[in-house]
Amino acid sequence: MRSIVVGTAGHIDHGKSSLVRALTGTDPDRLKEEKERGITIDLGFAHLVDGGTNFAFVDVPGHERFVRNMLAGAGGIDLVLLVVAADESVMPQTREHFAICRLLGVRAGAIVLTKLDLADPETRELAALESRELVSGSFLQDAPLVAVSAKTGEGLDVLRAVLGDLASRVAPRNPRGSTRLPIDRVFTLKGFGTVATGTLVSGTLREGQTLAVLPRGLEASARGVQVHGRQHTSAEAGHRVAVNVGGLELADLERGATLCEPGAFEPTARIDAVVDLLADARPLRHGARVRFHQGTSEVMGRVALAAPRGGQQPITELAPGASAYARIRLERPAVVTRGDRFILRAYSPTVTIGGGIVLDPQPPRSAVRTDAGIARFRHLDPSVPSDNVLRTLIEERGAQGLRRSASISRAGAAPDTADAAIRRLADAHQIAVVGDLLVSQRVLEESSARLLEALKAHHAAQPLSEGLHREEARARLMPRASSLVFDAVVAPLAASGRVSARERLSLAGHAVSLSSDELRVKDALTRLYFEAGLAPPDAAAARAAAGGDPATVDRVLALLIRQKTLVKIDTLVFHAERLEALKAQVRALKKPGVDARIDVAAFKERYGISRKFAIPLLEYLDRERVTRRVGESRVLI
Repeated sequence: MRSIVVGTAGHIDHGKSSLVRALTGTDPDRLKEEKERGITIDLGFAHLVDGGTNFAFVDVPGHERFVRNMLAGAGGIDLVLLVVAADESVMPQTREHFAICRLLGVRAGAIVLTKLDLADPETRELAALESRELVSGSFLQDAPLVAVSAKTGEGLDVLRAVLGDLASRVAPRNPRGSTRLPIDRVFTLKGFGTVATGTLVSGTLREGQTLAVLPRGLEASARGVQVHGRQHTSAEAGHRVAVNVGGLELADLERGATLCEPGAFEPTARIDAVVDLLADARPLRHGARVRFHQGTSEVMGRVALAAPRGGQQPITELAPGASAYARIRLERPAVVTRGDRFILRAYSPTVTIGGGIVLDPQPPRSAVRTDAGIARFRHLDPSVPSDNVLRTLIEERGAQGLRRSASISRAGAAPDTADAAIRRLADAHQIAVVGDLLVSQRVLEESSARLLEALKAHHAAQPLSEGLHREEARARLMPRASSLVFDAVVAPLAASGRVSARERLSLAGHAVSLSSDELRVKDALTRLYFEAGLAPPDAAAARAAAGGDPATVDRVLALLIRQKTLVKIDTLVFHAERLEALKAQVRALKKPGVDARIDVAAFKERYGISRKFAIPLLEYLDRERVTRRVGESRVLI
């Protein structure tokens, strides 16, 4: 059965709750104070099954003091009933509620003239004319106008038929999106515990599912799922849902929190957006403090204006009726994603002044009023194709790359839609998928060119070096990139034969180039350490014996160690052939069936060396798995 969420909108005491009660048989006013005062203070809920469709009604308060409560219920609606009392016509909250519906992008609905039994024909006609004038040029311009009386029942059958017709034209929400339930009510039930309700705006919520509670970062489980009072194993996007939340107390949840799929969304305190100012609002100044409403949350924030939408010059004030790019800095985190619509209300007096749409919920800490900052807004505009937006988000991350999950949480795409976009960009060679990261192909190509230049410069400056150490190259050229991304730069160069890629990187064909003096020192050091056997000279003695200047000797010594002709053990240097011979000799001491051991004293005596050389050599044999230390001796392995 399809579920359509229907919201009421209109002035206080224009009969919204009475209309919902007449249609559904359920009184949406649940609070004692509401019944005593005869007005709706908080959100009320009821449902009607008609013609194979379940209509979930969200009844909102009409009093201006409770508009914030109205906003908490307006974010997830599919259809709106703009309620106008036939005996009073359009009033201030009628206009404000209608403006909010427009700003939130509600696309369908009907105008309902209520209290038909209290108005004479002339007054009814005036109310209808003023209602049509209010909605002229909007999504309700051609909407049905139905006159009803909740008291006598007149017009209710017509309204039900209109709702059925409107519901057939509402596009279904995507059940394959990431689970996201903004909470509008929390309470406890004896025997069940904590219960949270809300409109499931995306994805599917399943019994037993693990949920993240944002922005607090808690974890919970869906112990039970109800849709319109009935137990279900799951609920799809578009349904009014009650969740029995396991693992949390009542104090852990509140209106404004979001139950969602772990890892699919991230709290944010910084949002890039398009801001639309109402025509009857005061000009909005750069830096103004506002009340930011999205979903069921309300957060204070400040607006940093960038430029008019589509424009290039920074502005300090947004004129009534105009649109601009802006960054909104929130005073506490909220949960939003690209494409979310929001409402802005003035800090004081508390009136609705505008709204907008989120372009980027996790923008970088960069200036927004510069040429580059304004250009970035234009690249993220809602009119830009989603593939291009994703490419922009990937490119600006540079060599760091964009986490694949951010294509969902940040770009506002369903998982299957994000995967398809990634495949298209990769097939077009605009991005590369590196592990869990998405990296611009342009960034990889530029990094490749820089690496080739760096290797060329390194060979020129250090001809004795076989090449640049991989990690040194990454730290120098791509310090913020992971080793996986750096490997994605190196691998194509190695595959094409342009670079030799081992522990050190070098240009193909590069060979160590030694001068005649360096060749002489190399031969001298090689001979010196070979002849020294297991009692090599210290650094000073080696420099003196080699007969070159200290800098040349040190360079050549380092080269011989890199080439593994010599091996450094602690502070001592040995000829590699002498160490291989030592390992062979010690292994030969092991006899079948005999527990062969050697201690420091025996080792010193056998090889005629002092403790200075014996200890490092025995530890070397341990590392090479020739021996294993047991107490004060070594067991031959």
